[in-house]
Parts: sequence; structure tokens; C-alpha cells
Amino acid sequence: MFIALFWCLTVARVFAQTPLPPTYPRMVGYLGVLHPLLTIDERGSETNFKDYYLVGFPIGLNLWKTKQIGFSVEVVPLIRAQDGTSRVANVLFHPGVLVNLGHDFTFAGRLAFETSGRYGVTPVFNKIVRHGQTLNYFVAVPLPVRFGNDRPMSATIGFQFGIVF
Repeated sequence: MFIALFWCLTVARVFAQTPLPPTYPRMVGYLGVLHPLLTIDERGSETNFKDYYLVGFPIGLNLWKTKQIGFSVEVVPLIRAQDGTSRVANVLFHPGVLVNLGHDFTFAGRLAFETSGRYGVTPVFNKIVRHGQTLNYFVAVPLPVRFGNDRPMSATIGFQFGIVF
């Protein structure tokens, strides 16, 4: 009995702490907070936080086919607060391809379809900044380019952070 107890407390504990390599395909989910910072079009530039506050909440699933390549689908409701009121200003459907760049960097090349009638592409550069036992924390820089809905082409730079689970 003493030998069985000793084995449970030592050997079994070592096996339980040995991490297994991930298997593919592999699916992960994530939640985030997105702040568009600056938008530029032919009419000039527009800065978030100045006359209004726009914030998005990306919710997505990533399906990694291999360690190097994957597919992602994301939905981003955007809330605009201005003059003492707030509303859902837009919802973005954001499918794309993921490329692992190594050292916890990922590139996401996304298509963009907005309920506002705009469409375009969004390259996103993502970095895992902290690994946890069950969650990873990330920061990202999205660079949306939009067309359509009788408005000039626009380009935006944003900042995003969140968790991967």
C-alpha cells in the first residue's frame, strides 16, 4: 500500500504535468475588445475618442488545419457612443485565413462584410503576449480597408486585445 501511495504522489504527478503537443486540426475561440484609432479617406481623417467613441467586441473561432495555416470566422458588433446616447452602429462579418508567423505572431487576412453596406479587407497582425494554463492573452493591430455604400474608400488603424481559449 505504501508503494502504491508513493507512486501516486510522485510518478503519476510527473505524467500529469507533462504537456502534450497540440493535435491538428485544432479549434480555439477568442473574445476581444477593438478600438479603431484613426480612419483616413479622401475627405480627411477622423479620430476615435474625439467627437464620439466607437468600440467593437470581436467574437471568433479559429480552426487550425496545421500548425502553420488555419481558417477563422469572426463577428464584431460595434457600439457607438455620442452625445449621451449609444447604439449598435454596425455588425461586421469577418472570415479569413490564418498564417502562423512563429514566435507567437499570427497574420490574419480577412474579408469584411458590414451591415452598414461597406465591404473590404482587413489584414490583422496578432501577438500572444501571455500564455496561461487555460487562456492566452493577445494584442492585435487590424488595418481595415473599406469600400462601397456610396462612400469613398477608407483605411483605418486599430488596436485590439483579448483572450484565446
